[in-house]
Amino acid sequence: MKVRLTSRGLRARLDDLELAALNRGEPLEVAAAWPGGGWRLVLDPATAQTAGTAGDLRVGVREVLAGLNDPAREGVRVEGPPRVDIEKEFGPQHG
Repeated sequence: MKVRLTSRGLRARLDDLELAALNRGEPLEVAAAWPGGGWRLVLDPATAQTAGTAGDLRVGVREVLAGLNDPAREGVRVEGPPRVDIEKEFGPQHG
């Protein structure tokens, strides 16, 4: 998963294997740690709730998973705060 922070929220880009993992009920996580702090983003298919504390943000994607699976859609938005845009980025590497 690739994550980009913007002034309006977060943007996460998923490949086909990551979307398959969400469909199997597996949460996706990306994190960066440094002495005294860090941050972590989890996309959780088991919940529809978004919750965060300190540098941790857990975004429930249960309600938007069908939209992510729709081949006609490029992505979905989870309204926040923060707003999280989740987009598909399928390349030939897993095709």
